[in-house]
Amino acid sequence: MEKISFFKMSGHGNDFILIDNRSGEVQEALLPRLIPGACRRRLSAGADGLILLEPSGRADFKWRYYNADGSRAEMCGNGARCVSRFAYLKGIAGKSLTFEGDTGLVEAEILGTRVKVKMPPPRRLVLDETVETGEGPVRLSRVDTGVPHAVVAVADLEAVDVQRKGRTLRFDGHFSPAGTNVNFIQRRKDGGIAVRTYERGVEDETLACGTGAVAVAVVTAEKEGIKSPVHILPRGGGYLTVHFQRTSAGFDDVFLEGEARVIYEGLLWEEAWNEGGTKTQ
Repeated sequence: MEKISFFKMSGHGNDFILIDNRSGEVQEALLPRLIPGACRRRLSAGADGLILLEPSGRADFKWRYYNADGSRAEMCGNGARCVSRFAYLKGIAGKSLTFEGDTGLVEAEILGTRVKVKMPPPRRLVLDETVETGEGPVRLSRVDTGVPHAVVAVADLEAVDVQRKGRTLRFDGHFSPAGTNVNFIQRRKDGGIAVRTYERGVEDETLACGTGAVAVAVVTAEKEGIKSPVHILPRGGGYLTVHFQRTSAGFDDVFLEGEARVIYEGLLWEEAWNEGGTKTQ
């Protein structure tokens, strides 16, 4: 029976299956079954996404990030931090490292159980537009922080039906064809920003979203003039810290800092990704 070594890691509740695939152990033909199968909650290891670490000719390693439904994502801030610490713990890279991804080369620094990773420069920032949905108009801002995000300010974050409202915006024609992630935010008395996120590809609320944290920080900084660093409180608890430099063109040197926690390591059996579960022996 085929078995695959893996780590389970979490960044503030955003959890991932990480596989060292430098030897090519995981074949391309297996991915359409492995990713959604292994990421299933309760029936398998369960995760928001799966990460493959592979060899690179111009960096410490290359990564491929997949959402739980098997779709590719260009960037994932929490996943980037987790794969960085994974590489460090496996002896693949040092405390200061560089890896190759769909958005280019990514720099990271290991800070104990926390990791600070350089994010892509934010693009296509649009503030305070009204989107007409089937449930009525929604006032929001949007920005691409490696993947597209919408940011919606609310008066009572706990009262928001993130699953329903997030899904409505995620699939709204205004954001087609790629769709969007949706972040609902509320300012806190301590100066931080609480956020709840609906993630495309997971198609549900996740406990944290790194690119979403950057989107929230950028939008709030642009609208309110707040300075770096910005502290974001995700649903999973603990603060994500977003660092940036303001320039005449927008934002540069954007870094995301937060925990990259190892939960466990083990072996995925073939039963973990077979839709029918355990085979009769």
